[in-house]
Amino acid sequence: MGAIILMVVGALGIGLGFLAAPSNIAEAKEIVASHGDGHGDAHGDAATHAVAHDDHATANNHGGDHKEAHDTSHDTHLLHQLQNKPWAALYVAAFFFFMISLGVLAFYAIQRAAQAGWSPLLFRVMEGITSYIVPGGIIVFVILALSVAHMNHLFVWMDADVVAHDHLLQGKKGYLNPIFFLIRAAIFLAGWIGYREYSRKLSLAQDESSDNANFKLNFRISAAFLVFYLISESIMSWDWIMSVDPHWFSTLFGWYIFASMFVSGITVIAMVTIYLKSKGHLQDVNDSHIHDLAKFMFGISIFWTYLWFSQFMLIWYANIPEEVTYYITRIEDYNLPFFGMVAMNFLFPVLLLMNSDYKRLNWFVVMAGVVILAGHYMDIFNAIMPSTVGDQWFIGIPEISAVLFFAGLFVFWIFRALSKAPLQPKRNPFIEESKHFHY
Repeated sequence: MGAIILMVVGALGIGLGFLAAPSNIAEAKEIVASHGDGHGDAHGDAATHAVAHDDHATANNHGGDHKEAHDTSHDTHLLHQLQNKPWAALYVAAFFFFMISLGVLAFYAIQRAAQAGWSPLLFRVMEGITSYIVPGGIIVFVILALSVAHMNHLFVWMDADVVAHDHLLQGKKGYLNPIFFLIRAAIFLAGWIGYREYSRKLSLAQDESSDNANFKLNFRISAAFLVFYLISESIMSWDWIMSVDPHWFSTLFGWYIFASMFVSGITVIAMVTIYLKSKGHLQDVNDSHIHDLAKFMFGISIFWTYLWFSQFMLIWYANIPEEVTYYITRIEDYNLPFFGMVAMNFLFPVLLLMNSDYKRLNWFVVMAGVVILAGHYMDIFNAIMPSTVGDQWFIGIPEISAVLFFAGLFVFWIFRALSKAPLQPKRNPFIEESKHFHY
């Protein structure tokens, strides 16, 4: 019931966000002029700047055509940024919750391929969380398709007029073209959903089987899937996130996004497991299982920080204009969410989870998990917003409503999936080892 309420409230807020978006340049200037939260003072009132620019052009009476074209371009860009705001908020939240299930899918496949003995008790939890890949993936695909249909301006390279005046984007047309973009997305989603559904089918069949044939087949397809996953996840990160800023690229970006989704997914596994255990389920799950999940939360947080620092340090130190502008934009216009994200994703997990004893305290793991999830939401926020809304960002109704809606949908869907099968596998060859696992 709580999940449905979140969805309804979130849907209403999302609708209000789209209704409040400006439909013309005059409305866009009015919104910016009335934005008095201090943000406008930091970056300058765009509307006032435009009016002053017009007066200057009239007073000097020279270069009028050029100035008028420049002002028109500036005003159009401002309009697109404000129109992007509800779309970007929707996209960030949709991708964030989808990436959690995708991160869990990778962790699940790794456990299967490694034939891990400690984790089979958690397989049903992982299968429940990965069920969200279906609705979450479809929603993300629809947003991408609407972008291709020019319902928004999230991906600037989809604008033919922009490409016509941009030599760099013209050189990338072979890869960055709308049809090929959607084909890649469809292939990736089909592969991820196909593996999840087939592996789940084999997992349930193993419970009723008299031999280990289903378990062995699941092992083989999981090992093969991981090869597909590593390739598809990297390309997905380039397509769905990095291409919102098509002039910039990083060879570490695929790993960076993977680390974010991986630690978020493991965090949700821990939180759902702790919740189910508190309700009297998963009786055989012990503190050592939670301890191992918390170790992964801690370790992958360090791995994410290593990738973040490697990417940031090399680009910042090299100071190549085409590359460093990515971070200059974020440091100047997104100072608090940019550095706050680093604190939430690195300092808090280190301080909260470094002590081995704390990893066995359920409430402590949940507290650390909340911080980690909020931090990685901000990570995706920082990746998308600067290139889509520029300095016109703030956490408002669209952002909060989108998080509420997708959080509600996520919780509703995974607990619905968890209710459809026994929470503890019966005939997994390693189930007894998992029951008696102690660290």
